[in-house]
Amino acid sequence: MKNILITGAAGFIGMHTCIKFLNEGYHVIGLDNINNYYSTKLKNDRIKNILNESKLLKNNFTFLEEDLNSTVWSDLNKMNIDIVIHLAAQAGVRYSIENPNAYLESNILGFQKVLEFVTNNSIDNFLYASSSSVYGKDSSQPFNELAECSSPESYYAATKRANELMAYSYWKTKGVKSLGLRFFTVYGSWGRPDMAPMIFAKAAFENQLIKVFNHGIQKRDFTHVNDIVNSILSLSECFNKKIDTAEIVNIGNGAPTNLLDFINIIEAKTGMKLQKEFIDAQLGDVAETFADDTKLNTLIGIRPKTDLNKGIDEFINWYKLYYENFNN
Repeated sequence: MKNILITGAAGFIGMHTCIKFLNEGYHVIGLDNINNYYSTKLKNDRIKNILNESKLLKNNFTFLEEDLNSTVWSDLNKMNIDIVIHLAAQAGVRYSIENPNAYLESNILGFQKVLEFVTNNSIDNFLYASSSSVYGKDSSQPFNELAECSSPESYYAATKRANELMAYSYWKTKGVKSLGLRFFTVYGSWGRPDMAPMIFAKAAFENQLIKVFNHGIQKRDFTHVNDIVNSILSLSECFNKKIDTAEIVNIGNGAPTNLLDFINIIEAKTGMKLQKEFIDAQLGDVAETFADDTKLNTLIGIRPKTDLNKGIDEFINWYKLYYENFNN
């Protein structure tokens, strides 16, 4: 049984990734500091969900509630880690404009701790979360991994691009192989409350007004979380055969959806008509994201794509079930 370290285990993608690898027979070690950027109850419930899955599968899940910049690495040095999937980060494009120090601590200094751990333990299977935000407004559509990505629109995007450059420098100077995962607008069950799908669903069920930025003239490459974690698993399994340097790969649906169309599906699935206020674009936003998924297909041989209607249906069903229980 291989030992896999997954940082950000209490996060949206982190929880689903932990469960995916438990299902594949791995011993999963989850790390998360359970910070209060959003609901700590939701984060703790995700950990409970992982533990429940672990018991059903009779597999081992070890959870460490620690910060990346703590002394936890000395304990992890003793655990014979085979694979590291680094998903922990301070998330949020807009929050990074208001509170850049949180991003410096977690996304830069925390990432450095992960790089040191991977190097010191000679781990040759290292994947980490980047973001489609690194492309900014200057990259041509569809976004391709060869784009220069030198004009980030937010500090969050800048930290993610910095991670990619840090990983590259560690390959050049220390021979550390890595794979940066550029995620595109992830949605699905157990999502973050500050993300658009959760905001829209909450507004629909509570009859609240939503703000539609850039007057609705924007598209996103919405990618279901199941497609994300299936890709992560496949990439980790082909890592040592196909990754020889510090590589980058897009993980997206490869089919941008107009934001208003996405909202229309939310309305159809909830049976509610959303009240909309059309306003100007926010700082840090781009008008369209569109993943070129050619490299992903080359690496793993598939392009996992959940139909948007099916994906939103899964998300809304979870939302109703979870928040009915949450409010009782």
